[in-house]
Amino acid sequence: MKRDFEIIRRIAQKVKEIADHPIQKEKIEIWKKHNNLERVRPLILTFPEGSWREIISEDQLLCEDQYLRRIELDLRRRIYYWENIKDDSVIDDRIYSPIVIKNTGFGIEIKDIKPEFAYGARHFEPVIKEEKDIEKLKKPEISIDWEETERIYQKTCEAIDGILKVEKGGPSHPWFAPIDWFIKIRGINNFFVDMVDRPFWVHKVLNFITECKIEEWEFYEKNNVLSLNNGNHYVGSGGFGFTDKLPQPDFDGVHIRVKDLWGHATTQIFSLVSPEMHEEFALKYEGRFLSNFGLNCYGCCEPLDKKIDIIFKHIPRLRRISMSPWVDVGQAAEKLGKRAIFSWKPNPSFMASDTWEEDYIRKTIKDGLEKTKNCVVEVILKDIHTCRNKPERISNWVKIAKEIAERY
Repeated sequence: MKRDFEIIRRIAQKVKEIADHPIQKEKIEIWKKHNNLERVRPLILTFPEGSWREIISEDQLLCEDQYLRRIELDLRRRIYYWENIKDDSVIDDRIYSPIVIKNTGFGIEIKDIKPEFAYGARHFEPVIKEEKDIEKLKKPEISIDWEETERIYQKTCEAIDGILKVEKGGPSHPWFAPIDWFIKIRGINNFFVDMVDRPFWVHKVLNFITECKIEEWEFYEKNNVLSLNNGNHYVGSGGFGFTDKLPQPDFDGVHIRVKDLWGHATTQIFSLVSPEMHEEFALKYEGRFLSNFGLNCYGCCEPLDKKIDIIFKHIPRLRRISMSPWVDVGQAAEKLGKRAIFSWKPNPSFMASDTWEEDYIRKTIKDGLEKTKNCVVEVILKDIHTCRNKPERISNWVKIAKEIAERY
């Protein structure tokens, strides 16, 4: 353990030096303006996600303790961002030690068949086969393991040795996607037919899930385990939470409430579902859940260019809307304007190509930023499952994107 602590402290010292660089404060101020819907230059982000295994592999980690290996990986990624990626991410000096929460879930085990490739498509075997099977759904039982929380916190503090700030971190990233979850136990085709054949039954299920999720976040608030997400926090399906609009003006500095947080909801499986059915089966429930949050984000991979008006109709205090690779960028930009952040996710498939097509990348980004020049826009390269073991591709994309963004 002593060797692991030495490794962590050495890397933490490097992170501390990076976090103290004046540019971090400059970036924070830009993000605050951006999240306040002020027009600044388009902000550029990338999340390597699946490609991290090609950038910092398991055999590159030096710690032996599994928990400390996770901290080591986190710190090494921050350094890599600073030295190589160089996007608009902020590198800070905080480590979050988890508040240990136990959740029994809805009482049904998802049955799936995983592919050999870690990021390949999974097949979900329907568990809910008949209408009466929804009786298997149980209200989740939630508890907090304070003893384990404290043990991990003390271990984290000992490892960091005061070099970075250690904070206990509780729930701060709501991902409300009841339909995306339910189709895993019902089956996609079955669910789509259900919306036509037995809508009352579908609404019964969605209402139950929504009530449970609202109660879950009320439990977190009551037990004071929530963490603010108004700083260097990933919010929605991309973007950071820096804002002076949260927490609320009446926040007492101690008891964090749901209304002090960014919220998020999505129904990715509804990509080809009509606006009317999206409204009936998704937005009405998502709006109920998000009504409790201070600011909200909506969407992920589903194209939303034809649904913007009904999203605003149901989602209160909407501040960021995801624009996936499948939207009509021009149409979406015209519809959205400056009402919320245009969180644009260009198609990342070029990262997996045999060749590096720089002209294509430049053309795509320039075209997108030209069409969104009257919006508050962020450009986010994510869902990168491979960079073909050429991590310099990620850095090159950021360099190109930032160069073009400076013109807008």
